[in-house]
Amino acid sequence: MVIAKLKKKNFDATDIVGKITELYRKKNQLQNKADQGKAEMNKISGEVGLLMRQGKKEEAEIAKTRTAEIKESIKQFDIDFAAIEEQVYQLQVQLPNLPHDSVPNGKGAADNEIVKRQGEIPTLPENALPHWELAAKYNIIDFELGVKLTGAGFPVYRGKGAQLQRALINFFLAEASKAGYEEIQPPLMVNEASGFGTGQLPDKEGQMYHATIDNLYLIPTAEVPVTNIYRDVILETRDLPMKNTAYSACFRREAGSYGKDVRGLNRLHQFDKVEIVQIAHPEKSYETLEDMVKHVTTLVEKLELPYRILRLCGGDMSFTSALTYDFEVFSAAQKMWLEVSSVSNFESFQANRLKLRYRDEATKKPQLAHTLNGSALALPRIVAALLENNQRPEGIKIPKVLVPYCGFDLIN
Repeated sequence: MVIAKLKKKNFDATDIVGKITELYRKKNQLQNKADQGKAEMNKISGEVGLLMRQGKKEEAEIAKTRTAEIKESIKQFDIDFAAIEEQVYQLQVQLPNLPHDSVPNGKGAADNEIVKRQGEIPTLPENALPHWELAAKYNIIDFELGVKLTGAGFPVYRGKGAQLQRALINFFLAEASKAGYEEIQPPLMVNEASGFGTGQLPDKEGQMYHATIDNLYLIPTAEVPVTNIYRDVILETRDLPMKNTAYSACFRREAGSYGKDVRGLNRLHQFDKVEIVQIAHPEKSYETLEDMVKHVTTLVEKLELPYRILRLCGGDMSFTSALTYDFEVFSAAQKMWLEVSSVSNFESFQANRLKLRYRDEATKKPQLAHTLNGSALALPRIVAALLENNQRPEGIKIPKVLVPYCGFDLIN
C-alpha cells in the first residue's frame, strides 16, 4: 500500500520498504529466540529450587549458570532490538507522507487540477509595465540596492512600497485574528529538532540558510516555529482545534533558476508572509482544511485579485503533505499566474515526528493529532499582482480594503 501510494508522488519506495520489511523479519526472529530463552529460563528457575531440595547442589549450580547465560543473551537481544528500531526509524523518515486518495496523478505543475477560478482578468494597455519597472518608476522597491547590501533576491522596500508591505501584513493578521487565530511572534531561527519535526530536515536541508557555528536554521516559513510550539505536547480533545497565525520574514536559499519567471518579486531569497496553522482532531482535519481554504479565498477576493485554486497532483506535492491546494493570482502585465499560497493537510505525518498528541476522550489514551497550515498570504507575488493590475495613468490604485491600513489610496 505504501509503495503504491507513493508512486503517485513519483517516489519509488520499493527499496526502503523492502529494507524495513527485512529488518522487521530479523526482529521477529530475534523475538522468537528471546521468547524461547525466557521460557527456558523460567523452566530452569523452577527446577533449581527442586534440585536444591533434593540435595543435588552440583546440578543446581549448573542450572544457575545456564540461567545467567540466558539472561546475558536476552540483554543482547534487547540491544539488537534497539539497533533494528533505530535502523527502521532512519529508513522511515526518508519516506514522504502518503498522498490523500483525492490527489490527482501527475508529474508536475502542468498536471495540477483547477478546482475554482474567479475574477475578471484586467485589460491593460499595450504600454503596461511589469511590476519591477513600476517599482523603479515610483521608487517603491529597489532591487539594485538589495544586491549592493546583500545580493540578488533581497529587495529593499522604501516609501509607499514599505508602507504597502506593512499594510498587507497588518491586514492579513487582522483577518486571521477575526477568524479566531491567536497571533504568535516566533523566532526567525530554529534548531535542528524543530526543522526535523515539521519535515524540512532532512528533506530541504539544502534550501535552508544554516548558521553552522550555532547549528541553527533561518526559517523558510513561520510554519516551522509555530507548529513546533506543540512538539512533545499532549493536548486535550476539548482544546482542538488550536489556531495560530504568525507574520515572519522567510528565508530560502534555493530561489529558482534564471529567466523571465524569476524577475522582480517572483522569486526571492527573503520575503514576508503571514502563516496560519491549525492542530486538528483527525476526524475533522479535512473539514478544517476546507475552512482554511475559505479563509485564504476571502483574502484574495477582498484584494480584488483574479485567482484560481488548484489541487496539486502527486508529482507537485511537498514531502510532508497529504493534500495541498495552491492559490494563484493573475499578474496582468506579465500575463501569468503567480502562486501566492499553499494550504495543506499533513494528517499525522508531522505530528508523528513532533510527538504531538491529544488525549482521546473515550479511551483517555494519547493519539496523534493532525497538523495543517497555509500561507495567508505570502507578500511578494501579491504585491506584484497589485502593482501590475492596478496601474493607471495617474498612478497605482490601492484596493479599498487596504486604504485604512496604508493611509493612502494611490501610489504616484
